[in-house]
Amino acid sequence: MTETAHLVTRESRLLDAAADLLVRWGYQRVTIEDVAKQAGVGKGTVYLHFRTKEALFLAVLMRSHRGVIGGMADRMEADPAEALPARTVGSLYRELAQDPVTRPLYLGDPEILGRLAHEAAAALGGIVERRTEVGRAWFGLLREARLLRTDLTVDEQMRVFSAVTTGFFFIDGMPTVPGPADPAGRADLLEHALRSALEDPAGVPTAEVAAASAALHRSLLTYIDALSA
Repeated sequence: MTETAHLVTRESRLLDAAADLLVRWGYQRVTIEDVAKQAGVGKGTVYLHFRTKEALFLAVLMRSHRGVIGGMADRMEADPAEALPARTVGSLYRELAQDPVTRPLYLGDPEILGRLAHEAAAALGGIVERRTEVGRAWFGLLREARLLRTDLTVDEQMRVFSAVTTGFFFIDGMPTVPGPADPAGRADLLEHALRSALEDPAGVPTAEVAAASAALHRSLLTYIDALSA
């Protein structure tokens, strides 16, 4: 194994260890020493890759976010219906229900993102801005293909999309809210809400539209990779 490959493998092991501890203990309790022990390396080795605890956990979230975006694009290419907002978010919801590491990035968990604010302001802010640009282009593409309703502007539709999606994730932590208890049932309800609010019921996405939608989302991966380089 080359030195570069060894460093990449070791960094991946550190990120795996940090992600596992983040889930089990929470951001505030985990220390660099804990991550080093979990990964089977010395504390100094962690600092060779990440200068601070915040930088380490930012890398954990960035890697998870990249996986989410890549998965969305893959699903769009495999099934044109996944290019529709309702299906995109329904599938994402089902995925995040099984991924407690990535959930904070979408939910804005103050324990994690609040502590990362100084370290991650430029990176996370840039991702949000790029994601908004991609979202606007994606909705414009779907409108041109007559897959979305046109009684609202693109920006108004994006606000509805964000508000409904965020609301569904947010109320997961509120046990008194009625509705389906299982993630699959909640995902179905989320899809129904977005489909009713945004989509043209007569529209049928084509493979070409799905491929273009996937390409837009993959452009985010290039941006994330540049930040992580």
